[in-house]
Amino acid sequence: MTDTNTPPDRLSNDPRSKFHDASLLERGVGIRFNGSERTNVEEYCISEGWIRVQAGRSLDRRGVPMTLKLRGNVEAWFQDAVGEDATAAD
Repeated sequence: MTDTNTPPDRLSNDPRSKFHDASLLERGVGIRFNGSERTNVEEYCISEGWIRVQAGRSLDRRGVPMTLKLRGNVEAWFQDAVGEDATAAD
C-alpha cells in the first residue's frame, strides 16, 4: 500500500490506460514540470522524468488526441488531503 499523501510514480487520465486510477484523479493531482505548474498533463512518470501533453487539436485516426512526451524534472502532489472536508474551509 502506498502513502496516502503522495501520488503514485505514474498516473494517467486516460481510462484505457493501466495507470488510470479514477479515485486518485478525483482528489486532484498537481504537476510541476521543470519548475512551472502545468494543468494540461495527460500522463506523467516521476521516476523516468516525463509528462505527456496534448499536441494542439491533432487527433489520430480513432479520434483520440495526439500527445507529445516532454522530458524533464517532474514533481507531483495531491491538491487536497485525505479526509479533508470541502465545507470546512473556514
